[in-house]
Amino acid sequence: MSDLPVASVRTRVNVPLTFADGYSVDAQMVTFRDLVDGREHVAVVLGEASAVPLVRMHSECLTGDVFGSARCDCGPQLREAVERIADRGGVLLYLRQEGRGIGLYNKLDAYALQDDGLDTYAANTALGLPQDARDYTAAVQMLKALGMNRIDLLTNNPDKETQLKALSVDVRARVATGVFATDHNIPYLRAKVLQTRHTLPLTELTVG
Repeated sequence: MSDLPVASVRTRVNVPLTFADGYSVDAQMVTFRDLVDGREHVAVVLGEASAVPLVRMHSECLTGDVFGSARCDCGPQLREAVERIADRGGVLLYLRQEGRGIGLYNKLDAYALQDDGLDTYAANTALGLPQDARDYTAAVQMLKALGMNRIDLLTNNPDKETQLKALSVDVRARVATGVFATDHNIPYLRAKVLQTRHTLPLTELTVG
């Protein structure tokens, strides 16, 4: 997409990361100017430079990433992605798109409807909201500002690959994440498979 607005690197800062399980790694966090949506997305650069970096686009999830909510798989995916990217070389794009882009309060409203039996997508629809409002144009700007035009994409979500390719990113391969099932998130994971074709094995989405 030749007319994509150009973003530039604003700041690079070294940040040592330590997770609750004891895993630690040195990272470089990068901020940007002129992102199209005006949000404060950040790139977390990990490992040694690679000709084809491993990239994870991780949408912010306060409940899962910070508080360890078992209703989703976001926290474990974030932890896994950091280690896999550090081992391979690449970047984690931490995108401020809470609740698949509907925001934190709306996400919690959707949780309340899920408690009444709706799945994660039907709950959004019942609130008059998009099932998935995320747009990855800013992510592409970030990748281009970092000089990453050919990548391997760490995701189970085919829509991420589709959007990146539509914006002229060369996605060499889509690399699956792990399966992080809990007693509380099985309906959520199954809905992702059935509604939006996430590449998760349904046979593994049971607990016990």
